[in-house]
Amino acid sequence: MREPPPELLTPEEMGRADEATIAGGIPGIALMENAGRAVARAVARRFAPCRTLVLCGPGNNGGDGYVTARRLGEMGWPVAVAALAAPREGTDAALAAARWRGPRADFSATAADRAELVIDAVFGAGLSRAVEGKAADALSAARLVAAVDVPSGVEGASGAVLGFAPSAALTVTFFRRKPGHLLLPGRVRCGALILAGIGTPESVLETVRPRAFANGPAIWLLPAPGPETHKWSRGSVTVLGGAAMTGAARLAAAGARRAGAGLVTIAAPAASAAIYRAGTAGVIVSEAPLAELLGDARRAVFVCGPGLGIEAARAALPVLLGAGRVVVADADALTAFAGAPEGLKGAAVITPHAGEFARLFGEAGPDRLAAARAAAARTGAVVVLKGADTVIAAPDGWVAINASAPPDLASAGTGDVLAGVIAGLLAQGMGAREAAAAGVYLHGAAAAVVGPGLIAEDLPEAIPRAMREAREEGEEWRRSGS
Repeated sequence: MREPPPELLTPEEMGRADEATIAGGIPGIALMENAGRAVARAVARRFAPCRTLVLCGPGNNGGDGYVTARRLGEMGWPVAVAALAAPREGTDAALAAARWRGPRADFSATAADRAELVIDAVFGAGLSRAVEGKAADALSAARLVAAVDVPSGVEGASGAVLGFAPSAALTVTFFRRKPGHLLLPGRVRCGALILAGIGTPESVLETVRPRAFANGPAIWLLPAPGPETHKWSRGSVTVLGGAAMTGAARLAAAGARRAGAGLVTIAAPAASAAIYRAGTAGVIVSEAPLAELLGDARRAVFVCGPGLGIEAARAALPVLLGAGRVVVADADALTAFAGAPEGLKGAAVITPHAGEFARLFGEAGPDRLAAARAAAARTGAVVVLKGADTVIAAPDGWVAINASAPPDLASAGTGDVLAGVIAGLLAQGMGAREAAAAGVYLHGAAAAVVGPGLIAEDLPEAIPRAMREAREEGEEWRRSGS
């Protein structure tokens, strides 16, 4: 089944989408009715009829809850509503509340505990204050939760939990997903996520102009060799190899080769060259000085950092950047400039994990999107903030959130492969943000192919299948005109 559309809307952007829809002639109450109907249908498909309590807040999220209750009641479900506070008079939520004629219950932990299913329609994705007190007590008492839009307490723009948020079994959202549906910890609080259409026209995206996307083949196109392609037209990647941790450079080289680079070279210190030559036959090993390698203009893309050593990276990176090369900076190249990220200016892509990011820029904090965007703006590089919810951020504010990576990737050396994959795509002419996003996606998809027991050496072998499937999915998106 094809993934949902890639655009991610912040709560503020979703508000503007709603405003544009209403201005185009679809009343707000119609959107609310459609939303409540969609929630009721999703709930009825997933759960058998049971004693259900709908917890409603005073805003539009609560309005959706009143409609959900009414629609479930019409299906014969035993359902009651508990209101945290009455909607403001004259609002669509007040109209939806007035249409509810069924049973009402106290908004309390006791009432929530008695229900077999609680539908959380208390607060929406735009929440800016902590969920606590009466609302937190009731939600924490629920044994089984289905959420409207997001579980209350999950901030829609960042995925942060403000105060308390329940762990929902099901979340139903509308028109487009929000960043908080993909970012942790919000992602795990949502449970199964359903995206429902409610009548919002696609044309509103032209007004909203989203800048955040779910990473996947819908937002980039992998390079494909043609009948006249040769190894140099597929690009050259040079990986700077260190004297001691030789495995890291070899893993990066394997990633670059499997990603499609035509020629991959490891630039090795003389003392370690024999170790590198004992590796895979298809990798060229050169003991030439860096200045000599840079004399060949065809050597356009370099990987600097994996296993290189901090001092060697600190010396090499400025030389590469001064020569105008396309550089993926990872590992030791990041540690070498801890506290001085301006030293990375000129790199095409930097790939810090959380610890490296903190040493460079300070702790990312609960808003990883904002942190990655700020780091990209500061360095001028595309920032790949690695993690279970990897964020790819470009200097202009464009971001993608990756959700394809399984936990099996938490193994030494996998990041070295990623640096190589990104470099391999850059060598074939992809732009920095697209190469970074595609590399992250393929890295996660390859890990899913391998599955449990994965070690870094497995990843390059799985990349061809990941690329083939990504191409097929991308072609499907383009055929559909999405």
